[in-house]
Amino acid sequence: MARPFKQQRDPQRPVRRPTTNFTPLEVDPNTPAAPTQRLHKLLALAGLGSRRDMEELIASGRVTVNGQVATVGAAVTEHDVVRVDSRPLRLSFEAELPQVLIYHKPEGEIVSQDDPEGRASVFDKLPKIKQGKWIAIGRLDMNTSGLLIFTTSGELANHFMHPRYEVEREYAVRIFGELTEGQMAQLKEGIELDDGPANFDAITPQGGEGANHWYQVILREGRNREVRRLFEAFQLPVSRLMRVRFGPVNLPPRVKRGQMLKLEQKEVVGLLEWAGLPVPNTPLRQLTQREKLKATTVFTPKVRKQRTSILERQPRGAEGEVKSPRGKIDTRHPSAKKPVARKPANRRVRQTSDLTAPKMQKKSDQNRGRG
Repeated sequence: MARPFKQQRDPQRPVRRPTTNFTPLEVDPNTPAAPTQRLHKLLALAGLGSRRDMEELIASGRVTVNGQVATVGAAVTEHDVVRVDSRPLRLSFEAELPQVLIYHKPEGEIVSQDDPEGRASVFDKLPKIKQGKWIAIGRLDMNTSGLLIFTTSGELANHFMHPRYEVEREYAVRIFGELTEGQMAQLKEGIELDDGPANFDAITPQGGEGANHWYQVILREGRNREVRRLFEAFQLPVSRLMRVRFGPVNLPPRVKRGQMLKLEQKEVVGLLEWAGLPVPNTPLRQLTQREKLKATTVFTPKVRKQRTSILERQPRGAEGEVKSPRGKIDTRHPSAKKPVARKPANRRVRQTSDLTAPKMQKKSDQNRGRG
């Protein structure tokens, strides 16, 4: 059966609409709108850095909200599209349980992600995470060892490091020499340094052998080389410096140099309560037996990448080519020049006539003997 043609509607004929009892709902002006939160706070919760870092990121113009460049202090809702460097970012408006990692930093490593000299960095050993990034809570200079805390929560890191919270830092210090009672009292009262007065909240002698003596000091600031400069004010150089406690977190004795330990979920909840940060309402995830064993096991991290490749350290030739230790040109390096292909030398094939007469005579005698 042929399909009938569709009848065209007369444009002058009014459209007849079906009658219904539907009444459009009126929007109540008192209805609360979608909750908003500060953009820099959400970026910090996502583990991209501290609040101060996120404010600088927004001020640089790299963050957009719904296609518009964001401004510092802007508020967003869960329906807004936030992009960082043109890449969409999923922001969580509910607090999630962060990750906290303890690392016993040895001497010889820096606490920085960008180093033009290519020195060994603590960030080269951190395990990979799916979302966010690791934030170092405080810094230790290259010659200082001890407790270093990493977290994925910018809020928690900010509470540890911001001067207004005055979180205690405890160090074990070995100096070449010995302090007098007057010098110890002066260190508690305060000494004028180049960047202002500084003092120890507590200083306790821990003994020593020979010219070296140990001291336990506690202070509430994190200025650059502050502990070393306080002792150097009395011409007493520090030969060993080790951080053993930061706030409520102590360096466990079982975590040796260069080893890491991930805190359990209950311990992370305790840190959030100590800092006064919101704790997620969702129940803690049930871990498998393997995950429980892994969470409480101290492990030695492996370097994930080399900050300076071996090719960059190799010597260069007169014309800029990169040479291997044996002197051959390494073609794997981008700046290396390919060696010129040389034609094989014309070599004369050895013939029977080249043999000496005695050898030919000996060979003929052997053939006669066989016959």
